[in-house]
Amino acid sequence: MNILEIIAKKRDKQELNKDEIEFFIKEYTQNKITDYQAAALLMAIYINGASIEETTNLSIAMAHSGDVLDLSSLGNVVDKHSTGGVGDKITLILMPIIASLGIPVAKMSGRGLGFTGGTVDKLESIPGYNTSISTEEFIKNTKEIGISLIAQTLNLAPADKKIYALRDTIACVESIPLIASSIMSKKIAAGASKIVLDVTVRKWCIYEKQRRCNKTCKNYEKNRKISR
Repeated sequence: MNILEIIAKKRDKQELNKDEIEFFIKEYTQNKITDYQAAALLMAIYINGASIEETTNLSIAMAHSGDVLDLSSLGNVVDKHSTGGVGDKITLILMPIIASLGIPVAKMSGRGLGFTGGTVDKLESIPGYNTSISTEEFIKNTKEIGISLIAQTLNLAPADKKIYALRDTIACVESIPLIASSIMSKKIAAGASKIVLDVTVRKWCIYEKQRRCNKTCKNYEKNRKISR
């Protein structure tokens, strides 16, 4: 198995199997696959799409490219993701409210992607707020404070972190399979048992059309059911 065969297979609109996806994620995480080869595969997925099974396998492979947290000792832990927009501030308002009700909140957030605002970028504008803490401190804060909002660490879904950054430089942001797998991989790795998905549709959002937004929501739901 090699990356050239995998790129060619997706270029020719064929479905990648679980082993091929796991090979790509493992080798790319270990820097054995170059950025330009990964970019070629991502562009092939962007153009030709991916099945629900491919998307789910990609989510799971990225989630398990690093540590997967077990937060079961904290009870029902809540996480949330928003597809974002220019004024995306849902996390900063909603998550503290949920935590104030006694429901543990453990969220790993991302930076800006394309023109959308990033939660981590906003958090880092607060003097003294540290988004780059260890997984041990992440769990400790969730347990003792009731909420912890952090940036993606090196050992939680590292493959997604690399692919997330690469997509932003090669015009592959608006891809439903890549968006869904990126989000679900982080949520699986972060260990939350309940996930709220805020999929916005309006001008200046990733989804400006209701039909595309609905398609994304269905992809999330199917992905969630298969990956459980």
